Amino acid sequence: MKAYIAGKIGTEIEKEELEKIDKISKELGFGTFLPHRDVGVAKNMDDVTRIFEGDIIKGFKDIKLVIANLNGLHVGAGTAWELGYAYANKIPVIGLKTDESIGEAFDQLSAILIGSMKIVTSFDELKKELIKFKNKWKIN
Repeated sequence: MKAYIAGKIGTEIEKEELEKIDKISKELGFGTFLPHRDVGVAKNMDDVTRIFEGDIIKGFKDIKLVIANLNGLHVGAGTAWELGYAYANKIPVIGLKTDESIGEAFDQLSAILIGSMKIVTSFDELKKELIKFKNKWKIN
C-alpha cells in the first residue's frame, strides 16, 4: 500500500517533517511517494509541467492514503490542491498538526480542511492511525 506525503517544502524544517512522516510510514510497511524526493522541486516556470505530471499524474497513481503535514500558518496552495484532489478521488487523508491545537489553527485550516480528514496532533498519534489504517486493509 502506498501513501502520498503532502506538505510545504519551502524550508529545511518543512522538508525534515515530511521526511520524518516518510520514515514512520516506511517503518510501518507503507510504500511512499514524497514529491520533493521523487520528482524534485520547481525552480522556475520551465519546471511546471514536469512537477505537475510527476507529483499528480504519476505521483497519485496507486495511492491509497494521503498523509499531510498541516504545520505552519497555512497549508500551502499545493498541499491544499492535493488534499482536494484526494477528497475528490475518495482517497482518505490523515493530517498532522503538531505546532498548535486544531482550535487555535481553525482560521488557518478552515472548516473545509478540518471536516475532510482525520487530524492527529503528534507523531505517536500518526503511528497509531497508520496502524489502524493498515489493519483495516489487512496489510502485512
